[in-house]
Amino acid sequence: MSRIGIRPIAVPSGVTISVDDATNVVTVKGPKGQLVQPISRLLTLTQEGTDVKLERPNNLREARSQHGLARTLIANMVDGVTKGHSKTLEVIGVGYRVTVQGSNLLMNMGYSHPVTVEAPAGVSFEVKADEKTRTQQIVISGIDKQAVGQVAADVRKVRKPEPYKGKGVRYQGEVIKLKAGKRAAAKK
Repeated sequence: MSRIGIRPIAVPSGVTISVDDATNVVTVKGPKGQLVQPISRLLTLTQEGTDVKLERPNNLREARSQHGLARTLIANMVDGVTKGHSKTLEVIGVGYRVTVQGSNLLMNMGYSHPVTVEAPAGVSFEVKADEKTRTQQIVISGIDKQAVGQVAADVRKVRKPEPYKGKGVRYQGEVIKLKAGKRAAAKK
């Protein structure tokens, strides 16, 4: 049995989950918006009071592989329409600046031109300055966890942290293993 797939999903008040039987598409509506996700035809969604359970008819490999995945996707959708999802990135480096222009993110990252990252529908940017460490933080938020994670990866890709000084864009709390450089190699 899938340890994740058998766990019920708690549905808070104000959230409705519906399944289109013809296409097996799950729709979750809540206070922050609506999300839609197709799931495998092998799975069935049953509602018991305030909980929703996913069940599979047999132990075939395909049904087992989809069971935990579908449960996790639906649980992320419920969290997204109630609380929302967010990722925080840190910009570290002298001269690196980030600003929000409308709904887009304008990044001056040491290139000869500024880089513009466009926000897809449902994703928003916020920039905070930390005077103590002289860094900037980019908060990417939205209701779709996949979209928030993909936009965060695209922003990080603009200037990945380099391995000698650690300058660049990194996830909050990410540890960059720094290399020693030439001087450490010459002293051996």
